[in-house]
Amino acid sequence: MTDSTIIKTENLKKIYQMGEIEVPALNGVSLMIDQGEFVAIMGPSGSGKSTLMNILGCLDSPSAGQYQLDGQDVSKLDRAQLANIRNKKLGFIFQSYNLLPRMSALENVFLPMMYSKSAEGNQEKMKEKAEEMLNVVGLGDRVNHQPKELSGGQQQRVAIARALINDPVLILADEPTGNLDSKSAEEIMEILHELHQSGRTIVMVTHEHEIAEQTQRIIAIRDGLVEADNKNGKR
Repeated sequence: MTDSTIIKTENLKKIYQMGEIEVPALNGVSLMIDQGEFVAIMGPSGSGKSTLMNILGCLDSPSAGQYQLDGQDVSKLDRAQLANIRNKKLGFIFQSYNLLPRMSALENVFLPMMYSKSAEGNQEKMKEKAEEMLNVVGLGDRVNHQPKELSGGQQQRVAIARALINDPVLILADEPTGNLDSKSAEEIMEILHELHQSGRTIVMVTHEHEIAEQTQRIIAIRDGLVEADNKNGKR
């Protein structure tokens, strides 16, 4: 592991208990992702990719094995500690956007800062940062619009701005183009490329090969194991 390694997992396992039956979701996943990489994770339904994404996003803990995020072992942290890590180090982009419907775009973006000590409760500071992030994704003229007043592509842009607000070391995107038409999906991928080119580390789950092929590297998961891990020559 080097100083530039953002993700390192060793023999990561996750077993779910279904009554008396143990159901393995991850069977020993070991991988490394360095700072500045743009990586796609692919796999069929039931492959374990969603479980892996949840663990990488500190939304769940492994049953066994080790997960180091930005040099810190987070494998055995409790829920409160994991929530703190999520807020400080991770930015999330979801397929369904996960915006609060009664809040404006601006309010949705600065919401994570409400839980961050760095903002120190300064509303003006939070609004300025949120406006800056909305400008980054091309929505500087939509700050006061509620989600229902925005297209799907625009809502996903708000979600990306929200993911950036606390300057995370890692952006996790779960099927970020899954609910979008082709044009909107292309626009969202262009934003992700720009973020990657600016030095951001992005890990994206997708089932779309044409989307995965736009990344630097594709990790294929099957039956809870890494089936393939290939550099992508197309990007």
